[in-house]
Amino acid sequence: MPTIAEDTTALTSTVALVTGASSGIGRATARRLAGRGAAVVLVARRQDRLDTLAKEIAELGGQAVTLAADLTDADAAADVVATTVERLGRLDTLVNAAGVMLTGDSGTSPLTEWQRMVDINLNGLLYVTKAALPHLVEAAATSPRRVADVVNISSIAGRWVIPHAAVYNATKFGVTAATEAWRQEYARRNVRFAVVEPGLVQTELLGHQQTAVHERMVARFADVEQLPADDIAEAVAYIVTGPRRRAVAEIVIRPTDQV
Repeated sequence: MPTIAEDTTALTSTVALVTGASSGIGRATARRLAGRGAAVVLVARRQDRLDTLAKEIAELGGQAVTLAADLTDADAAADVVATTVERLGRLDTLVNAAGVMLTGDSGTSPLTEWQRMVDINLNGLLYVTKAALPHLVEAAATSPRRVADVVNISSIAGRWVIPHAAVYNATKFGVTAATEAWRQEYARRNVRFAVVEPGLVQTELLGHQQTAVHERMVARFADVEQLPADDIAEAVAYIVTGPRRRAVAEIVIRPTDQV
């Protein structure tokens, strides 16, 4: 029989910080972790959406705190982590789900779109993770679970390149690479790092595209049954609720009929 320290299936008395929580995978993940007993800190730029989600979680018996922030600002990212620990006393789980996809012809795509992807997909994740690391190490050393978790939401574009998405590929390859390097660096301190690489998911991601690019992508994948965001949230929950001995480094998840 597992001891209390080995049984990490419940997240009671833990704190999870979820970025990109106003929609899509971040939103679904926050709901899922709150349902498993974690106090969830909801982070995104859209305060109204965070408030709506926090109300939903509270009505289901969970606990949620909202922190509106622009994580592309390193100081704002650090403040989010500091406020989390100040208000809730600890940090056990970090899910970096904030991201944007802006693809198109590289010759005509605005440089501002490239900069935005680097700022959100990569820099924002780095800023939050950097600030969170000491608190995660402390949680792993002092909690009954004896483990802490970071789950980074990448993409199948973090494993396989596609044309018209060079910079998006670059940011997601960066996320996947950094996650594996951190996994190795922090394994002996019981901070588990995992990357989840989804294919097509029903989120707002495609809607960020320029109109012509969006229309082409919708047509290209018209016959693919996209995954609901909760399918990805389920994968995240599987990772963070596993026993301390089990570290899931990487999950690739795509629709069955996506080539």
